[in-house]
Amino acid sequence: MKFFIKVMKALSDPNRVKMIKMLQHKPMCVCEIQTALGIAQSTASKHLKILEDADLVTSFKDGLWVNYGVADGSASPFAANMIGNLKHWLEDEREIKELNKILPNIDRHDIVNKN
Repeated sequence: MKFFIKVMKALSDPNRVKMIKMLQHKPMCVCEIQTALGIAQSTASKHLKILEDADLVTSFKDGLWVNYGVADGSASPFAANMIGNLKHWLEDEREIKELNKILPNIDRHDIVNKN
């Protein structure tokens, strides 16, 4: 029951659900996620840590970048179930549609060059 609650709590925040929905489209780094959601990098990192602790996302290094992607669900049946359902849920929500429109235009190289 403890791990079930951890997964549900991880998905109780709208920004974390949005992160899962974005990562279903492509792996992303923290700077891309923060740009898409309009939140601070530290906030995005904290949310990602919660999602990773619940086995909903994974991280992997790509040179200097740390990318995040949706987990395969093998670590937890609860996480697997929610990941599977979230592929189909919320696609018609306005906020998710707006994120899906801007995702192709968000590129880490452009973000880094602006700063």
